[in-house]
Amino acid sequence: MKKFFPFLMIAFIGLFVMSCDNRDEVLVNPQDNDTFSVVIDVKNANFQLINGQYTIERTFLNPLFDSDVVLIYRQDGTEAGNPVWQLIPRTLFLPGNQELDYDFDFTKNKVYIYAGGTYDLATTPQFINNQNFRVVIIPATFKNSTIDYNDYNAVIKAFNIDDSKPTKL
Repeated sequence: MKKFFPFLMIAFIGLFVMSCDNRDEVLVNPQDNDTFSVVIDVKNANFQLINGQYTIERTFLNPLFDSDVVLIYRQDGTEAGNPVWQLIPRTLFLPGNQELDYDFDFTKNKVYIYAGGTYDLATTPQFINNQNFRVVIIPATFKNSTIDYNDYNAVIKAFNIDDSKPTKL
């Protein structure tokens, strides 16, 4: 019995040591399987002059989570039939030392896209009328700092987003 007792103690201690691990993904590494990256189109939008600020306002179909990250791209033309997207905020430098700025804000329920500049924007309707934007919503758990967020295609690829059928606002 004296020789059996040390083996029994080792087995007893081993039971506790082996029962504690970090391989339980449900508890240790929770994965949110119902949150996805989304692409939303804002097509042919016209900025409205509201309180001295040119604004486009849209309401999200579903409220955002507090941790969601919103990126907005403005279509700046096409190349070989494909849209060319530029991340905003963005400043365009126009002839005559004029500057045009695109910016945005968002809440859980809405997105606001702004246009402002160093001149009367009504004199350049091509920059405030019939504008196309892509709103990309990324859950913060997916945010990756090594991605070039200025490159729309890199973002779509990195987050495995299907942008072939974007939601429309």
